Amino acid sequence: MIDLRPATDRVTQIVDGVRDDQLDDPTPCTDTPVRDLLNHLLGLTVAFRDAAGKVEGPTTSTPPGKVSDPLPDGWREQLRTRLDQVAQAWSDPEAWEGMTMAGGVELPGEVAGLVTLNEVQMHGWDLARATGQPYEVHDELAEAVLPIVTPTGDAAADEAARDGMFGPPVDVATDAPVFDRVLGLAGRDPRWTRR
Repeated sequence: MIDLRPATDRVTQIVDGVRDDQLDDPTPCTDTPVRDLLNHLLGLTVAFRDAAGKVEGPTTSTPPGKVSDPLPDGWREQLRTRLDQVAQAWSDPEAWEGMTMAGGVELPGEVAGLVTLNEVQMHGWDLARATGQPYEVHDELAEAVLPIVTPTGDAAADEAARDGMFGPPVDVATDAPVFDRVLGLAGRDPRWTRR
């Protein structure tokens, strides 16, 4: 079991630093402005909170999709609340046991917890880069998600597992910081800048 609180707290700080005039700015996610990334975070926090609780229903059975809706009123407060709920849900040891579902995919609780951590950290980085904020991930939290983003070497299985989650890996130096390697394996360029 891993404590997600340091990751969710850090992303909460990033969310609080997003200015309204940045909502249409680009992010490291192709064709995804800040507004759409925030909408994605609003959805995934519910999905992974419910995955921790083994909830069966639309929040866990619906595959993720691009959301281009206007942000709801009070989106910052909603995200703060939902990030707190995700950390709280995954603080229950039972969340990491048995099977659950997220994004329409059935997976072991332990894997779902790591995917949750990876999604929070990765999109926290996306948001920080897009809005010019500093962002650090502790090595132990980056190392925890390394297996989630590392290809197995089976091309067909890797393509199926990565489809919709990660882009093609980006070359990153083997001695780069652990989270930079995570980003590269997930298809992000750690050198990405706003403009």
